Amino acid sequence: MTPAVNQREKRLLILIPAFNEESAVGGVVGEVRSAVPGTPVLVVDDCSADATRSEARNAGAQVLALPHHLGLGGCVQAGYRLAYELGYDYVIRVDGDGQHDPRDIPTVLKALEHGNCEMVIGSRFVDGNGEHTSWLRAAGIVFFRAVLRPILGRPVRDPTSGFVGVNRTALELFSATFPLEYPEIEALVVLQRKRFRFVEVPCRFRPRRAGRSTITAVKSLYYIIHVLLGVFVNVLKFEGRRK
Repeated sequence: MTPAVNQREKRLLILIPAFNEESAVGGVVGEVRSAVPGTPVLVVDDCSADATRSEARNAGAQVLALPHHLGLGGCVQAGYRLAYELGYDYVIRVDGDGQHDPRDIPTVLKALEHGNCEMVIGSRFVDGNGEHTSWLRAAGIVFFRAVLRPILGRPVRDPTSGFVGVNRTALELFSATFPLEYPEIEALVVLQRKRFRFVEVPCRFRPRRAGRSTITAVKSLYYIIHVLLGVFVNVLKFEGRRK
C-alpha cells in the first residue's frame, strides 16, 4: 500500500524502516503523528516474521510490505524510491525501535529547509553525550569518524545515526543508488562523490523500547570490514571521475 497524498501533502514524508519491531513500531508511529500532525507516515516492513505490519497500520501509518528481506539499506531505498516517485520534497527517516525522539523532527526539517544542504543528520553527539550508546557502537563511531574525516574534508560527529533527513536532490540520488547493508556511512561518501552537503543538528536519543540490538562483537567486526570495503570502492569511483 502506498501513502494516499494530495499535492498539499507532498512536502514531507516520515519514513520508518522496520524489521520485527512489533513491540515498538506502533508507539513510534503514534509519537511521530503527535509530533508532526497531518504528515504522512510510511513504514517499510522488511519482510518481518511478526506483527510489525499490523501494529504499524493500527497506529495510523501506511505500510509498504517488501516481499523479500532486503536488509536496512534496501528497505530504506525502497522508501526513498517510492517517496521520489510520489513527488515528496523532503523525507525524514526515523528508526522503528523507538531510539529517536520524533519531537526533533521539526529541527531536522528546519535544517533541511534553511541549512543550504542536501542531508541533515540528527546527532546524539552535538550538544549531547550519547549516553544511550553501547560501548561497541561508541567504539565504531570513533573509528569511522577518523576514517571519514580525510575523505569528507570535515568532521562528522555521528556517522552511524539513522535519524536522517534528505531533500529532493538527495532523494533522487538515493532512489537510484544506495548502500544495501549498513548504509549510513557509505551514504556520506556517496554524497561526497556528488559534492553534496550535509549538516548535523542536536537530537535526543533514547534506549530501545523493546528487544535488543543484533550487533554482537562478531557482527561488529563484519560491519567494520564491510563498510570499509564500501567506502574504499566509493572513494575509487570518486577519484576515477576526477581524472
